[in-house]
Amino acid sequence: MSIKKFDFFLILLLLPFIAVSLFLVNEISHKLFYKELLYIGIGIIAFIIVYLIPIRRFLWLIPFVYWLNVGLLFMVDFFGISILGAKRWLKIPLLNLTIQPSEFMKTTLLLMLGYLIYRYPPRPVYNLKEFAKLSMYIIIPFFLIAKEPDLGTALITLIVGFGVLFIIGVDKKIWISIGIFSIIFIPIAYKYLLKDYQKKRIEQFLNKPSYHVKQSLIAIGSGGISGKSKKEATQTQLKFLPIASSDFIFAYLVERFGFIGALSIIGLYFILIWYLLKRAEKLKDDYFAKVMYIGVGLMIFIYAFVNMAMTMNLAPVVGVPLPLISHGGTSFINFMILFAILENLISKKEFLNTHGVK
Repeated sequence: MSIKKFDFFLILLLLPFIAVSLFLVNEISHKLFYKELLYIGIGIIAFIIVYLIPIRRFLWLIPFVYWLNVGLLFMVDFFGISILGAKRWLKIPLLNLTIQPSEFMKTTLLLMLGYLIYRYPPRPVYNLKEFAKLSMYIIIPFFLIAKEPDLGTALITLIVGFGVLFIIGVDKKIWISIGIFSIIFIPIAYKYLLKDYQKKRIEQFLNKPSYHVKQSLIAIGSGGISGKSKKEATQTQLKFLPIASSDFIFAYLVERFGFIGALSIIGLYFILIWYLLKRAEKLKDDYFAKVMYIGVGLMIFIYAFVNMAMTMNLAPVVGVPLPLISHGGTSFINFMILFAILENLISKKEFLNTHGVK
């Protein structure tokens, strides 16, 4: 694994997000700031460990990891812990800790798609039979996560999975058919499959914003062009804006730094996503690495877009963090693992065939 091939520019792109996160979280709560430092420390350790693993030599383990994660999602239905009406967590015996298998599935699914596309690359695009086989690996976790219920995470998993296939190459007739089916199916899903609280969120989005969104809009609107000082940012400092450190941290960012701050952070996301997709384009036939770069770029885009949109009442409220900025350990550590995988695949360029190392 060559340090000369380490992508230092990618790490440089991540630093502004971490700095903004620490700054905002510290202003909201000193206690959360120290927890954020802990999460960042754990994320860095996870990054180093994953970076040192010779991933390409252990691709054969990926299907096992994928089905193990699917098994954990099945176990949630039978042995999961319910919090606020959602059964998403498994308790680890003796350690008094809980894990959320759906969070691990985002990374696991990307690894599985990378493995499958590496083994069976498109020639030049996937036909219906090949697309159906790949789709099953996306649809299975989608239904298991949606059943918890965690529709936000389930939809992100679905969109990222099919987004990867779309960019890698699928017969356009298949996408047209999926589009037509989706238009027909969405009203049916709304009427018969969504939970009452999910319908309520959609109705609030279409008709009357919830309290959370109203306070978010006030915070964003009050920021003006250049924002306010910490003392004048009353929506957050006086606790009117709920969940200001995580789900609605974008609203506080705009309250503090205004339109200029919002434009700056959107610009940083654009540069990061553009860079990941351009790197993917240059990888050509290295399908495993290509899928990982595309998948991480898509994931950041969807997370950022949905989070910002919901704070501005442009999308229903879902529990989606702002990538690399929202306070929270699971999301940050997961992204650090994903970036470590990308660095690993670039630094170690040996390619594997189905029989071993070339």
